[in-house]
Amino acid sequence: MTARSVHEIPGTQKKRLNPPQILAIGFLSTIIIGAILLKLPFATTTPITWLDSFFTATSATTVTGLIVVDTPGAFTLFGEIVIMVLIQVGGLGIMTFAILAFLIMGKKISFKQRLVMQSALNQTTSGGIVKLVKKVLILALSVETSIAFLLALYWSSEMGWQKAIYYSIFHTISAFNNAGFSLWSDNLSRWVGDPIVNILISSLIIIGGLGFTVLVNLWEARHLRDLTLHTKFMLVGTLIINAFAFVMIFSLEFHNPETLGNLSFGGKMWGAYFQAITTRTAGFNSVAVGGLRDATLFLMILLMYVGAGSTSVGGGIKLTTFITLLLSVEKILRGKKEAVAFGRTIKDSIFMKAFAIVVTSLTFIFIAIFILSLTEKAPFIDVAFEVVSAFATVGLSTGLTGHLSVVGQIVIMSMMFIGKLGPLSLVFLLATPEVKKVRYPEGKIFIG
Repeated sequence: MTARSVHEIPGTQKKRLNPPQILAIGFLSTIIIGAILLKLPFATTTPITWLDSFFTATSATTVTGLIVVDTPGAFTLFGEIVIMVLIQVGGLGIMTFAILAFLIMGKKISFKQRLVMQSALNQTTSGGIVKLVKKVLILALSVETSIAFLLALYWSSEMGWQKAIYYSIFHTISAFNNAGFSLWSDNLSRWVGDPIVNILISSLIIIGGLGFTVLVNLWEARHLRDLTLHTKFMLVGTLIINAFAFVMIFSLEFHNPETLGNLSFGGKMWGAYFQAITTRTAGFNSVAVGGLRDATLFLMILLMYVGAGSTSVGGGIKLTTFITLLLSVEKILRGKKEAVAFGRTIKDSIFMKAFAIVVTSLTFIFIAIFILSLTEKAPFIDVAFEVVSAFATVGLSTGLTGHLSVVGQIVIMSMMFIGKLGPLSLVFLLATPEVKKVRYPEGKIFIG
């Protein structure tokens, strides 16, 4: 048998990893390295279990913010820095830093690496991907540096320059990457009525949640007509959903003594505003989440599920997916042949992808809620809240995270990983492409 014929035998060819598999391996590797570093004796004030170490590393790498141990109480300066680095790497993307390293070393970026970056940044083409990565890094580091300087300047009078600089860097990275980790045990509750902290932190959350393609488009655009349809969707959609969330939270919690009830009118306004901004993506809290009314928790579940923008650091099904579904429903109800927005027709293939994302994500969420309902002794609303918070990589919690069983922690870790990778990416990672040999005749079914 010749060498050539050996290569032609089915199953003897070496299988190559596809982009979703490479990204999954990259995230898993980062989580493992992070967990090992956090388990080191000098990373914690008191020893923590391997499970707690892996949970924290997963939460940081997936920029979620759910915690099973108190961050400032359990970790030393070294441990906190490890968490901060994991947040930055996980938020901006492992492949982004890999491309940066190649550029610094002067090495050529291969076509395969460009394809992986295309998948990571959810781009339709690999053309100009390296240029996009450069702009993403410049934008991210510029925004983080600017806001960190302003926060350090503001906090320096209260805690001194050294502590203020460190705290501002940590919270800036955590906020821009929509992680929700804080160096205060009460998160940002002490700043509930502070306009400066609310504005600076919420600005980082919004900018990080818009998505890198939106930020680059805003950077390059000279006129409004230069804005893409995706950018217009994100800007208008973000404004509307944030305003809606603010009005609802302000109304629902106005008289609640456990959240906004005992604050001044200005404090109520800032508390509702900040919680409206952070709920979809970031996971910071300036009011006690465990004290929120059930109606507010249910509203926040929906906001978390919608999530941030595509190609952003945030999770969820993505705001543009949600808008696309609304347009699809409007198209069907009004009997329109095409869905049009901002003078542009939206392809049916986009509607199908949005539908697939919703069905896949709800399947994972349903399975996780079902398991936790069996393993955890907690109200259903708390279980559902925790699962969606993990899937959407938000990080808000009613207090259930710290009391999860071993199975519960593993389920929540899995949901954080799925949410960061994306439900469709996970399906593509596990599925084997179908080679269609026969085309069957069409059949009709009745729905609705």
